[in-house]
Amino acid sequence: MNFLVGAFKPACHVSITFSDGKSRKQVALKKENGQTVMVPLFHNHENISGKISVEPVSGKKVEHNGIKVELLGQIEMYFDRGNFYDFTSLVRELDVPGEIYERKTFPFEFSTVEMPYEAYNGVNVRLRYVLKVTITRGYAGSIVEYQDFVVRNPSPPPPINNSIKMEVGIEDCLHIEFEYNKSKYHLKDVIIGKIYFLLVRIKLKNMDLEIRRRESTGSGTNTHVETETLAKFELMDGAPVRGESIPVRLFLSPYELTPTYSNINNKFSVKYYLNLVLVDEEDRRYFKQQEITMFRLGETS
Repeated sequence: MNFLVGAFKPACHVSITFSDGKSRKQVALKKENGQTVMVPLFHNHENISGKISVEPVSGKKVEHNGIKVELLGQIEMYFDRGNFYDFTSLVRELDVPGEIYERKTFPFEFSTVEMPYEAYNGVNVRLRYVLKVTITRGYAGSIVEYQDFVVRNPSPPPPINNSIKMEVGIEDCLHIEFEYNKSKYHLKDVIIGKIYFLLVRIKLKNMDLEIRRRESTGSGTNTHVETETLAKFELMDGAPVRGESIPVRLFLSPYELTPTYSNINNKFSVKYYLNLVLVDEEDRRYFKQQEITMFRLGETS
């Protein structure tokens, strides 16, 4: 049976290395199998170059009908798993048909690559960037190797960043005014605000502030919306009195946030909300939700 086992072993080892792999920043990427790997980080319009090595296993030769490398930007909907939509697709031919007897290395380069969207792993959608090497073979089946990388695109701070002021109330029972210092936050920012109790005739027992992420995928009747509560922050425990003011200071850096994504390639959107939750002594819950905009600041280091 040994010869059967050997028949399914790969005919060669393929490795992909980036030119500046040792000096380039590495970030964590969660794979489909749940494992986390460190991969290189790139930005829009950067050059992506490196080397691809093909090494036949000892004593074997690799016959092929050509070798190519592709740079792919793909969106995958989880309700349509396995079908990737390519929004970026570049290809470089590395070798003409022939035979490889020993280790062979091919340089590659993709210049000023259009990578307008950030890599994203969501509840119902995944956006990924990958290098795909294909050694085309006939009857033996092609050999394919993948190398993931991550794209993140910083943006400058918004020129206008208004504060949020809102009132919430139940007629003759409850009147609250809340204020947040701004409406647009970077991923490591601090939400600072105040909550004023102007009228309290309901016996409240606690109040929380939540950060919620809402992911919308698809369109029309095929729209899927998932809301996650990423953080829950207790503002108050006990009954407030009229005229009381409660400060808010919520640090965003501990949470895994992304920028706000608006209609990415007509496939998905990601929005963030501050959700104020009040609970009375009879466990009735009162909500007030406010959208905020998240953005990624450039690295300072």
